[in-house]
Amino acid sequence: MPHSVSDPTFVSLVHLGCARNLIDSELILGRMGEQGLVVTDDPSTAHTVVVNTCSFIGPAQTESENAIRDLLDRKANGEIQGVVVAGCLVQRYRRKLQERFPEVDFFAEISDYSDLARRVRDLADGRGVPRYLEGPAERSAALAEGGRLRATPGSYSYLRISHGCDHKCTFCTIPSIRGLHRSKPIENLVREAEELAAEGTRELILVAEDSTWWGRDIGKELPDLLEALAEVDGIEWIRVMYAYPNRFPWGAATLMREHPKVLPYLDIPVQHAATPVLRAMGRAGSGDQVRRVLGRLREEVPDLTIRTTFLMGFPGETEADAREVEDLVREFRLSRVGAFSYSPEPGTPAFDLPGQVPAEAARERHARVLEARDEVLLATQESYVGREIDVLVDEPARGRDYLVARGAMDAPEVDLFALVAGSDAQPGEFLRVRVEGVTEEYDLWCTPVGGGDTGGGSTGSDGTGGGGA
Repeated sequence: MPHSVSDPTFVSLVHLGCARNLIDSELILGRMGEQGLVVTDDPSTAHTVVVNTCSFIGPAQTESENAIRDLLDRKANGEIQGVVVAGCLVQRYRRKLQERFPEVDFFAEISDYSDLARRVRDLADGRGVPRYLEGPAERSAALAEGGRLRATPGSYSYLRISHGCDHKCTFCTIPSIRGLHRSKPIENLVREAEELAAEGTRELILVAEDSTWWGRDIGKELPDLLEALAEVDGIEWIRVMYAYPNRFPWGAATLMREHPKVLPYLDIPVQHAATPVLRAMGRAGSGDQVRRVLGRLREEVPDLTIRTTFLMGFPGETEADAREVEDLVREFRLSRVGAFSYSPEPGTPAFDLPGQVPAEAARERHARVLEARDEVLLATQESYVGREIDVLVDEPARGRDYLVARGAMDAPEVDLFALVAGSDAQPGEFLRVRVEGVTEEYDLWCTPVGGGDTGGGSTGSDGTGGGGA
């Protein structure tokens, strides 16, 4: 039954994928709110549920497809009335998804999602909707992404600084989904940052397919953007994610070392350490170049926290190649490390490469990398015990005997926490804390030092930065 125009229409969203995709989810929520739809986090109370899909690797695609099937089962049982599928999976397979999931009310390619929201409104009001919404060939980088309904805590927000990617990694589908690189204009990014700061954001997390490529198509460099964003009132921390290791803009390292708002933290996915594997992956440079970049980063920013990612079991990878990754983790004290096993992706050059590594061997190599990571991680976390650091509160205590915060060395969702006992601080506040110990999950156990908001900053009492290894 269609809703009466006087009745509120509840909608819900299932988000899948990375931080860049989360921004799209926030845009979808914001656009639906503009249509007078009421957003709920409980799909069982919603008229229509939108799933924003991910299609980066096989497991992500499987998760997206399972989410679609689950929602269609709920629709068949009468629990919800409408199911809408959007995002990367649609962009990758386009109209082929209509054949696989005919019960879906409509599909939407990547866009600014205004049309999606209007069609959800039509669906709820009983009007006909098209089965498929095409997006632009490439999203315009000149358009500011305002009107987001943030899904993050009040403390931090993601800021997408560009669209697309020019790299030709043989394992990656992103360029075919998101298009080639387009930098967003600096004035638009500053305006977005000001809007986020006005909403209470204290930490900006810069994301892109390749954040260090920002500006090169518009006569700028990443340090120009960092300095401009650091001038925004209310923003105290700026964190850079998804940096490509080649042609790194070294002025950014200077800012990480010297600027109080630019955190000594860098997410720089190197993917591997062995030259033959890197070349097979289509990554620029060599294993030696990876080591030189990491070494120079350590020299220029002594307190830098380096987060990286490795892809294990790539076609042609040998046991010796895999050991190089383990050695790299230990040599450069890489404690914030993600790893995943290679997944053959149809449509990528690597899909048909010879020397496919058995899945069991890939999983074993993947596990060894994480074991090496954990050795470094434990030592790194224990080195904080007895020190004072500044942390940003993400979650209040809410009946627990601790609140959830993070130091400068930890990004949300992918890294670790600082659990603070004996404080009633709220999200967005900074606290000075003393690290008392390390939990079984490697989080820091802390107690407050003094009182009040410290106003940010990442420098410890011993003069070292909030970063680590």
